[in-house]
Amino acid sequence: MTKRSAPAIYNIAAHGGFADALAQGLIDRFAKDPLGLARGLVILPNNRARRAVHDAFVRLSEDGLLLPQMAVIGDLELDESIGVALDSGQLALDIPPSVDPLDRLLMLARLIEMESAAKGNALLSKEALRLAREFARTLDQLTVEEIALKDLFDIDVEPELSGHWQDSLAFFRVIAEKWQAKLNDMGAVDEAARRNALFDQSVKVWKTSPPNHFVVAAGITTSAPAIARFLRAIAFLPDGMVVLPDLDMVMTDEEWDMLGPFEPDSETGKTDRAQETHPQYHMKLLLERMSIARGEIVRWPRTGTSGAAAKRSRALSNAFAIPKLTSRWQSLDANERSLAGVQTIEARNSAEEAQIVAILAREALETPERRVAIITPDRALAGRISAHLERWMIAADDTAGQPLSKKPEGTFFLALLSAATDGFPPAEFLTLLKHPLVRAGEGRLEWLSQVRKLDLLMRGPRPAPGLSGIDSLFQSEDQRTGGLREELQPWWQDVRAVFEPAAKILSGAADWAATLSEIRQLADLLTNGQVWAGPAGRQLADFLSDMEDRAALGPMKIQSSEIASYFETFLADIPVRPPYGGHPRIALYGLLEARLQQADLVLCCGLNEGSWPQAITPDPWLAPMVRKSLGLPAQERQIGLSAHDLVGAMGAQNVVLTRAGRDGSGPAIASRFLLRLRAMCGDNLKAHPIAKNWARRLDQPEKPAKIDQPAPEPSAEQRLVKLSVTQVDRLIADPYAFYASRIMGLGALDMIDAEPSPAWRGSIIHDILDKWAKEDDYDPDALKRRAEAFLNERSSHPLMRTLWAPRLMQGLLWVADTVAQQRADGRIPVRSEQKGSACIAGVDLFGIADRIDRMPDGNLGIVDYKTGGPPSNKAVKEGFALQLGLLGAIAEKGDFGGLSGDASSFEYWSLAKSGTKDSFGYIATPTNPRSPDKIAADEMVDHAVTEFTKAVTSYIKGDAPMTAKLHPEYAPYADYDQLMRLEEWYGRAAVTEAEDGHE
Repeated sequence: MTKRSAPAIYNIAAHGGFADALAQGLIDRFAKDPLGLARGLVILPNNRARRAVHDAFVRLSEDGLLLPQMAVIGDLELDESIGVALDSGQLALDIPPSVDPLDRLLMLARLIEMESAAKGNALLSKEALRLAREFARTLDQLTVEEIALKDLFDIDVEPELSGHWQDSLAFFRVIAEKWQAKLNDMGAVDEAARRNALFDQSVKVWKTSPPNHFVVAAGITTSAPAIARFLRAIAFLPDGMVVLPDLDMVMTDEEWDMLGPFEPDSETGKTDRAQETHPQYHMKLLLERMSIARGEIVRWPRTGTSGAAAKRSRALSNAFAIPKLTSRWQSLDANERSLAGVQTIEARNSAEEAQIVAILAREALETPERRVAIITPDRALAGRISAHLERWMIAADDTAGQPLSKKPEGTFFLALLSAATDGFPPAEFLTLLKHPLVRAGEGRLEWLSQVRKLDLLMRGPRPAPGLSGIDSLFQSEDQRTGGLREELQPWWQDVRAVFEPAAKILSGAADWAATLSEIRQLADLLTNGQVWAGPAGRQLADFLSDMEDRAALGPMKIQSSEIASYFETFLADIPVRPPYGGHPRIALYGLLEARLQQADLVLCCGLNEGSWPQAITPDPWLAPMVRKSLGLPAQERQIGLSAHDLVGAMGAQNVVLTRAGRDGSGPAIASRFLLRLRAMCGDNLKAHPIAKNWARRLDQPEKPAKIDQPAPEPSAEQRLVKLSVTQVDRLIADPYAFYASRIMGLGALDMIDAEPSPAWRGSIIHDILDKWAKEDDYDPDALKRRAEAFLNERSSHPLMRTLWAPRLMQGLLWVADTVAQQRADGRIPVRSEQKGSACIAGVDLFGIADRIDRMPDGNLGIVDYKTGGPPSNKAVKEGFALQLGLLGAIAEKGDFGGLSGDASSFEYWSLAKSGTKDSFGYIATPTNPRSPDKIAADEMVDHAVTEFTKAVTSYIKGDAPMTAKLHPEYAPYADYDQLMRLEEWYGRAAVTEAEDGHE
């Protein structure tokens, strides 16, 4: 074989179908000999590209083929190792081994943690882990660009940096130096350094002893110097070829030269800024580092240069021109601004976008052998699309994978850590116990039945932390949950025994090895081993095994509260890719996975800023000025790579570009790429004519359902219920809520881990005041002690305690002082929280009086405690706040535990701030014969009885419908709003047939 004098370097345009064109060209050239292909070596960028080329060979082989050996150069971003063909045999003998990536990450995190502690800046372990990952990424960039460690110390830019960037650079130098020393001690190198060495070793060997078979490097666009030298060596091999993807061959030489990079000006020393955001910049940089001119590149056989697709390539070249050349768009002919075969869709939101994409994919599969590729960097959108496709039994393999932290096994593991390390708070603990993997199998239903009972017990404000806090719920005096506590106690003791060992270990987290072991054992016990099943489970098991093997490299000091977020940092970066077996003609790709893939219909989704292109993540270690001085690529180069990915995807025969006007966080901005295409093409860029209509009609009912205001009519037997004074107001203002509560027996549940609500605070105040009355005989000092004991022992909300305690204390002290003063004046409290009943209007009425006083004239005074403001006088007078009057009626017509008599005083004692003075606590009464908006005291009971009788006659003894929100201004509570479907009818005018579009 003779050495070539000119390089063999080819290009396959975006519209050429890279994988099929490459495979067909190699078949044409080498398949005449049955072993011709089998002797060769095809080097590809990553495993996804290898699979695409493999599938192309299979499609194009008629009678079967012996395929060439295919190796990959590896992709650091995809965490792929270098191909076996290059990392074996004689080539690797003199190259030190590379350090394991997980070992490196853990060692760097510990090194950063130790150095920070030495400087007096203690870091959280999860923060040290994040910085270690970013440090490793920056260090790999330095290695790939062949920037020596000493260059970090030679640059002199500190005077121009702000203080925090100076500190960051100094810290980076320290960590880099110590890390290099550690590598030397280990006799190892970073993986990026080993790759560079393998490439250079290959070049060296091939120069003296070229392979006796063909070598093709295809689809590689990485512009790293070592790879550039490697590709150049292949291009000059006797049977070597380099095949580039999507190189712009129609761009003028003038524009090509304007991309950069540029040499410093000889006079000023300044360097013009390169166009790193251009989709062809990295290709130009690669060719320059290969010392090959664009004119030396020829078209790969079997790829056309004419037709609609070729015109599209020229239009895309114009659309992505550098900013100073976009003015030429105005002079382009209409056919030069046309993107035939490309359509756009703008959905209202990401949910609708996913629906539209799934419908288009489903429609395309109706055509036999038609292949569909869905490309998006937004993994949440990809998950939605996949879920929509499942409605038609279409399984779409998401080759980019989903983070392990989002898979059921990952969510269970993180829920376990969150619950066990945070003191078993109700929301997190119940989330864990209800997880589908917990007690999976035959005992699942019985387990869920018990967990739901625990759910009921744990509702309301958060108990004290730890398992002991849950134990306290079983010792509560709350009569409402008495039977539930007794029934659940044995089951809870068994569950408690399962969690107790982990709670003890995780609360300290001092022994990292024991912590990891206990976590794994608890996860296995709770799920009966099911957490380790399936692809995600196996990856979780492997990860925990790796972490246990490396326990000595774990965090130097970690708080139990950060263990969950520490592991989430790992799991979020572990992709779980589905096993093969999805639909053979549809695929979901991320941007990296989509490179070199091809399909008949390509759907590019999520074309919004922050998604495509993705948001630029700043380097937390090196300032932009430092990166520029070192010669590192600007962070904005990722934008150019995203643009190149879009151009490559748009080479398909049919392309649809989609975006959503809103995402989960609010209005979204269209991608700069899409805006460029619209600006250049104008009306030539067509919107898809019917896709949005398909999506909206798919789930649209034929006729909108008209929801009437609910007004149930229970039977006469159902209406015969006992009434409490607190329920009468609800019966009058919102009969439906009374119906749901008393007749249907549907009670509103407290929220899980709820903040102390007004109702909860009210019940606590009533309990304190009741015990003060019955056990302390209204001793003012005793009331203060009781309040302080409650706030210090029961409340688990420090913020609420801080805000509420001063108000509570002032209000209670006011109560104590006022009662003491009234007792001195002859007004004596005689009952506290006293139950009473009477038969009024033929119905049993019962109630509890917060306090009943014997007035100096011998009559009774009814007192109702309020933590907030009392009802308005208008509400009392109009018959929507009858509680005080009805309690007086019970005192007169029935009795309160043997106490009865005429009621002459009706008072609300509010612990809130008075409107007339800057203090807490005041008395309000709805009775005053001289006030027009109040009722005379001697008429209060008669007024209440009259309104009560009307309500009883209509709703209890009559057949009046229980209308929802009959008087909404006096029905502010929303316990049953969802049950009555309030938002579907309240405030809405009736829809006529004409308005609805129906005849």
